Amino acid sequence: MDNPHPKRVEDYTTAALFLIFINMLWIFGMIWAKFGLVAVIVTGWAVNFLITRLDHYRASREIKWSRSDA
Repeated sequence: MDNPHPKRVEDYTTAALFLIFINMLWIFGMIWAKFGLVAVIVTGWAVNFLITRLDHYRASREIKWSRSDA
């Protein structure tokens, strides 16, 4: 069976980040209209906190523990 190598795919990182920005913009706008600016600040802080926790978790999972058998 012949397994051809997959072709190179396009990088959609910029498009994904732009769409996340647009979605967060309207979500924060709705929170602001419904609950006020303080709720937007608290929500932004909570999102930042969760992203930081996720980053620390992923960084801790990438640690390569070296074992010296010497």
